Amino acid sequence: MVDLDWVDAALASARPRAVAALLRYFRDLDLAEEAFQEACLRALSRWPDQGPPRDPAAWLILVGRNSGIDAIRKAARETELPDDDRLSDLGDAEGAIADRLDEGQYRDDMLRLLFVCCHPDLPATGAIALALRIVSGLTVPQIARAFLVGEKAMEQRITRAKARIADSGVPFETPGAVERAERLGAVAAMVYLIFNEGYSASGAEAGAREPLCREAIRLGRLLLRLFPAEPEIMGLIALMLLQHARSAARLDAQGQVILLEDQDRGRWDGRMIAEGLALLDKAMRHRRPGPYQVQAAIAALHARAKTAPETDWAQIERLYATLEAMQPSPVVTLNRAVAVARLSGPEAALALLAPLDERLDGYFYYHGARGAFLDQLGRAEEARAAFGRAIGLAGSAAEAGYIRQQLDRLSAPK
Repeated sequence: MVDLDWVDAALASARPRAVAALLRYFRDLDLAEEAFQEACLRALSRWPDQGPPRDPAAWLILVGRNSGIDAIRKAARETELPDDDRLSDLGDAEGAIADRLDEGQYRDDMLRLLFVCCHPDLPATGAIALALRIVSGLTVPQIARAFLVGEKAMEQRITRAKARIADSGVPFETPGAVERAERLGAVAAMVYLIFNEGYSASGAEAGAREPLCREAIRLGRLLLRLFPAEPEIMGLIALMLLQHARSAARLDAQGQVILLEDQDRGRWDGRMIAEGLALLDKAMRHRRPGPYQVQAAIAALHARAKTAPETDWAQIERLYATLEAMQPSPVVTLNRAVAVARLSGPEAALALLAPLDERLDGYFYYHGARGAFLDQLGRAEEARAAFGRAIGLAGSAAEAGYIRQQLDRLSAPK
């Protein structure tokens, strides 16, 4: 039996580059995707016998371009082909395409594709689903499983996202310097949202959603190739690597949450941590700090601590204070309160949280943290009330299970 894994790997690796170029040629997201799929079918029928082309992406672009032109001809036999500026001006030789796909063109094509997928008119869920489908090549069933929705519902979500982009008249021109600067943050945020969709999963969901973490890291690396001197992109990848390195230790055999301080650090991925720390160090040498770098620095302090008691909570608290100044958010303050509790005790942490009661009343982790602080102070009734509020806001069975353990412990006979 012929091993075709290399073909699948080559197609997956070439996908972003090829789809991005086909989008430039046809200026139609559906047509670009269909042209790429047709090129993939031809690759699957030819590459196993003929071997891989010199540049798989260039081969797919050439074949996809011709396939797209054929589709246009079939759709309108009596209609002239689109103007030259709507089609590729490249020659018909794979070598010529490979030669002309320089880094500048590749960068512009990829930016255009990423910017289209995170168009500001799209809701976050639509942007994530579209990026996973168009840029990453995940199938609709795979994306549906990751989001725990039906395939039909996910298909509709992606279709609506495409329609909204088409209706918005989004330009398909090469993004200028100002637009790149303005939209890079949106693209980075979309990548981190994809990561969190996978990282936040627990219990039975964890296995289905874990590929989202790996895909987000892959997209982050793609961004870094486009912006090799951008420290915030280095910080973003470092943050994802340092967090994902703990995945194997985050849940027990029953899928229940294991707190960071109780995790078996021997199960953390040392190679992933080393790469994350190296990227963070490289980012910090640029002396242009940003929120992703600060969050990565916090994750790095946890990663460098060989045991939980060795964690540098004073430095973590200072970093959260820095993050508060950069990106004010009640969730950041909540995280800072956890560090304050380690340094100054639960009373100080509760005082820091008090002004956030109204803004975070619907947030699971807020009530969970309050319950823990109140429990540490021996205020059992108030702790039970906080945990009771938290369990009603739990987003997964694992989160609810952890809170139930705390409630059972507080209710147990002394």
